[in-house]
Formats: sequence, C-alpha cells, structure tokens
Amino acid sequence: MKLKDRIKEFYKKIVGEDASPEFIARGWAIGMFYGCLIPFGLQLILSIPTAFILKGSKVGATIGTFITNHFTVFVIYPLQCYVGSIILRNGLSYDIIKDAMLKVINEQTYDSLVSCGADLVYSFFMGGFLLTAIMTPITYIGVLYMVKSYRSKKEQQ
Repeated sequence: MKLKDRIKEFYKKIVGEDASPEFIARGWAIGMFYGCLIPFGLQLILSIPTAFILKGSKVGATIGTFITNHFTVFVIYPLQCYVGSIILRNGLSYDIIKDAMLKVINEQTYDSLVSCGADLVYSFFMGGFLLTAIMTPITYIGVLYMVKSYRSKKEQQ
C-alpha cells in the first residue's frame, strides 16, 4: 500500500467516526495529551478512561497516543528532555540525554528511567508539559476542523 493511500485511510478513520465533531476532536486531544506527557506503557491505561469520563472518542484517545511510538521516541523523547533541561536550567547536554534515553528505550523499564536521575526525569516531564500545552489544543482544533470540513463537503455532494 502506498503512503498516499495510507494517509487517506488514516484521514477517513479520523473523520469517519459516527459521532459529533467535538466528541471526535476531544478524544484525539486526550490521546495527544497523554501521548506527549506520559511515558510509554501508561498512556492507554490513562487515555481510555479519561475519554470515557470526558466523553471523547475512544478510538481517537487510543490512536492519538501514538505520537510517541517505537519510531518517534528516538527523536521526541531526547528533544523533550533537552527542552525541559533548558527550561529548568539543569545543564544536561543533548548527548547525555540521548545516551540515557537510549538506555531507557532499550531496557523499557521504569527502573531504567528512574536510574537516569532526577534531573533527567524532571526535564522529561517539563518538556512534556510544554509539548502537551502546544500539541493538545492544536490537535483538538485541527481534528475538529477536519471533521467539520469533511462533513460539509460530503453534504454538498
């Protein structure tokens, strides 16, 4: 399957859910929130119940967490930590962060995350808060626009 076809299929999954645009967008924003803020493993455990509580799309809440996946974490997590380190002014270099995050990714345990030290963990969450503050509203507005636009075009046909 070509990339263009996959993108179209993904787009149809976003806009084709049988629910209100706000419901769909809320679910995707919830998924993005946890995908940016919470480390692997806990994202789905938190996003799906939150989608039930806040009445958002469970599909969106699930797929939205996939911003961080086995391919993107090699870029997102070190950058997130680096930005957090700059905000906190704890002086962690990008190379130190990258090496520590590779250890966490390779071992995939919370013990390896904790062993990185408090400065790195604080930097991870500070960078995550910033990424979350940016990406969550963008996701909500973007998905809301996509769904409304798709449905408007569909009605005109």
